[in-house]
Amino acid sequence: MTQHLVLYDDQCPLCTFQMRLLSWMDWSNRLALVPLSSDTARNAAPSISPDELRSAIHCVTPEGKIHRGARAIRFASLRLPLLVPLALFLWIPGVIQIAEVVYRVISENRYLLSRWFGCSEACSILPKRQRDQDL
Repeated sequence: MTQHLVLYDDQCPLCTFQMRLLSWMDWSNRLALVPLSSDTARNAAPSISPDELRSAIHCVTPEGKIHRGARAIRFASLRLPLLVPLALFLWIPGVIQIAEVVYRVISENRYLLSRWFGCSEACSILPKRQRDQDL
């Protein structure tokens, strides 16, 4: 089975925490979580600038299609049984547009939110799941 690559900002505690959660929810190993600092991330989306990659989560399919932001979350959620209800909610007409605005606000403030919510400490509470496909 070929995996979808989820490209995330590994310098962001909030993003790292979310990837740890995803790794525990990905029972069938459908996603490969790839930090932006890796060569794999740069090779997976060479047409996207580093600044653009850091501005949002990206999901790259084996066919090369790239989903960004809330659409990447919707795409990945459809592949994780616990998150299918979220994905279905994001398919309701008009909801994805609202989700993109909310996502953009959170993304632009993620470092501040990380400090407020104590993500660096929370990441130490949630153990990293060792998986071969993650870098």
